[in-house]
Amino acid sequence: MSFYTFMGSVEQGLVYAVMVLGVYLTFRVLDFPDLTVDGTLPLGAAVTGSLMLQGWDPFTSLGMAMLAGALAGCVTGFLATKLRIMSLLASIITMTALYSINIRIMGRPNLALLNQTTIFDALAVPAIPRFLLTPLIFLAVAGGCKLVLDLFLHTHLGLALRGTGDNPQMIRSQGVSTDNMILIGVSLSNALVALAGGLVAQSQGFADVGMGIGTIVAGLASVILGESLVGKESVLRQTLSAIVGSLVYRFAIVVALSYQVGFLRLTPSDLNLITAVLVVVCLTIPMLRKRMRWKRA
Repeated sequence: MSFYTFMGSVEQGLVYAVMVLGVYLTFRVLDFPDLTVDGTLPLGAAVTGSLMLQGWDPFTSLGMAMLAGALAGCVTGFLATKLRIMSLLASIITMTALYSINIRIMGRPNLALLNQTTIFDALAVPAIPRFLLTPLIFLAVAGGCKLVLDLFLHTHLGLALRGTGDNPQMIRSQGVSTDNMILIGVSLSNALVALAGGLVAQSQGFADVGMGIGTIVAGLASVILGESLVGKESVLRQTLSAIVGSLVYRFAIVVALSYQVGFLRLTPSDLNLITAVLVVVCLTIPMLRKRMRWKRA
């Protein structure tokens, strides 16, 4: 594996870590199965790309992408809490609708952002080459999102959000509306996912309606893999595990695609197969650990 390939996996791991933090918020904190993220990742890319082509600056376009993602999360939360549609089905409905909405926003299935000023151009430092600058910017964004999320989850609102996922009956007895907590949590989660989509679009130079396929699976795999490596004893470790899991997950994919497995040579078309295998491995690690502890006991 070359140095540039390794840096590419680090870059991908850091930018998608923002998305994984969003998945962690719904999957672990709220205990809410949310497939909306498969639609909000390309939504963030679509909004960012469309606004940049209209002359908006890259930072404001990212803010608008987060707003669009939050609105998409609100729709899922509204369907689940107010209309009492099963949470999984509500997220699938929103995800399906977003496919057409994303095409409507872009005017076509994909957009090219060639010759557009991105955040990497605005933050460029002559002494730092682009292949190092991009991961550093992504590291700053992912670290900033982790810090804000850590602080938020330790506020009164954040504690109510965590209580909604842990014990909704108890938190309702304290006078907290679990419906409002779900709306806030799902909106914040999809805002982070849309931010990741906007960053990916600016980094890769294009937005595509199909770029969100498999996002939820990759996000869950990263969360579970990170928890098995870092642990989940506290909020600080859980958010850190999301970032570490994203890095390890992307690195594992690059390694799997770079080397021959027996007589089988894996190609980029096998990405979904690799993802499925990694998810199975991540899900079985905790079970194997429990069995080992039981045998030792």
